[in-house]
Amino acid sequence: MTHPHPARVRTRYLSAPAMVRLVQTLGVEACLRGIAACIRDDFGRWPDFDKTARVANHSNVGVIELMPIADDTLYSFKYVNGHPKNTRDGLPTVMAFGVLADVATGAPLLLSELTLTTALRTAAMSALAAQALARPHSRVMALIGNGAQAEFQALAFQHLLGIEELRLFDTDPAATDKLVANLRGSGLALTRCVSTAEAVRGADIVTTVTADKTNATILTPDMLEPGMHINAVGGDCPGKTELHADVLRSARVFVEYEPQTRIEGDIQQLPADFPVTELWQVLTGQAPGRTSAAEVTVFDSVGFALEDYAALRFVHAQAQRLGVGETLDLIPDLDDPKNLFGLLQPRAAALRRAA
Repeated sequence: MTHPHPARVRTRYLSAPAMVRLVQTLGVEACLRGIAACIRDDFGRWPDFDKTARVANHSNVGVIELMPIADDTLYSFKYVNGHPKNTRDGLPTVMAFGVLADVATGAPLLLSELTLTTALRTAAMSALAAQALARPHSRVMALIGNGAQAEFQALAFQHLLGIEELRLFDTDPAATDKLVANLRGSGLALTRCVSTAEAVRGADIVTTVTADKTNATILTPDMLEPGMHINAVGGDCPGKTELHADVLRSARVFVEYEPQTRIEGDIQQLPADFPVTELWQVLTGQAPGRTSAAEVTVFDSVGFALEDYAALRFVHAQAQRLGVGETLDLIPDLDDPKNLFGLLQPRAAALRRAA
């Protein structure tokens, strides 16, 4: 049977250069605000999603993961790696791409780079959590780890929280040099520090975003000050932590998706009954965030698939609006959807070449 008007699947493709054009057109601040708004909206309807912890394949040098999630309208997944030693070979530590698909048909709507987008969505998520958990009028942030994600974190906290001063430390001084050069003209006051302890002294917010796949103790209990909010971003797989366990015991801890964070987050160091609160409950008013000015709060961030779903929604809408990217024939066009083999017939192939 030949269908007179065969359905065609057109998938929008956003390459890395296309994503750069999209972000440059909109501006980093607008992208951070837009992605944060989409994350807030989607976390606000948390029960609507079919959720699972990401599927991870670990090696002795890194990890490769798939992160799927869906509601009754859209499905998304992200492919992402984490290889801390990659920079020695001139490769990024994190590389990612993702898909947004129509649940009703299964048709892929978007195939997109997610390396740059992951940095934006991680920073947007950090700032969104801090809006709920940090003290109002926080103005000073320590940024421990000045690598590929650092500028995005800095700008998200500047634009979404009003951070004015950054206190910087990295074990690699060249990373801090890079960060200072990239943030020149941003309006942020930048202070280089010689240690984590110096950087966190007097900070309202402490963001740790280190890459080494080790059980590290970047932040120790003696560095805590009343009222600090700790945004722990770097610990995101088994065997990789940033916070001393007693830092967690001294604070109220908030997570994205508890079953995943128990395995991957800093709370992997603690018993399974250690109390945590999922952030969606705070954002929807079902649980309190910060309860006093002196309370220490921790966002044990590992990155969850719903954040990528929200980011893909945002970039898909903006790419369509601005006409950025290209259309891919990712799925075959079939005159008869039951006749896939017909694509291989000489006449069909010739007709398609002519078209």
